[in-house]
Amino acid sequence: MLFGDDHVRRYEETDGEVGYTWMKGAPILILTTTGRRSGRPRKSPLIFGEYEGHHVVVASKGGAPDHPDWYKNLVADPEVRVQVKADRFPARARTATGEERAALWARMVEVWPDYEDYQRKTEREIPVVVLERLD
Repeated sequence: MLFGDDHVRRYEETDGEVGYTWMKGAPILILTTTGRRSGRPRKSPLIFGEYEGHHVVVASKGGAPDHPDWYKNLVADPEVRVQVKADRFPARARTATGEERAALWARMVEVWPDYEDYQRKTEREIPVVVLERLD
């Protein structure tokens, strides 16, 4: 099973032939953010869904009490890069709110049912992020 930097490396080397499908069949994309302190590119393999032509990811961190670093990075700088299989493109990230968040949350729980368990484990509302393609 691939995790972290090894997952990113294998995914990029094979244009997603290795690493696109993860545990329980979940699809994976590679999100590149800019480190909020370092200014360096930071890559994360993330489960994603699609909704109205956009890619959607969830900042769950397994239900930890704090947001994942990749989410903190995109809040500081919403201009990101995305790779889905061989397709690489720039995107703008935004956090969904209100009814949109509720609809996207329901969609993402279909993709990865464990998100419901993660939400029960934490006091924070887990952010749902829309990646809007720029090219």
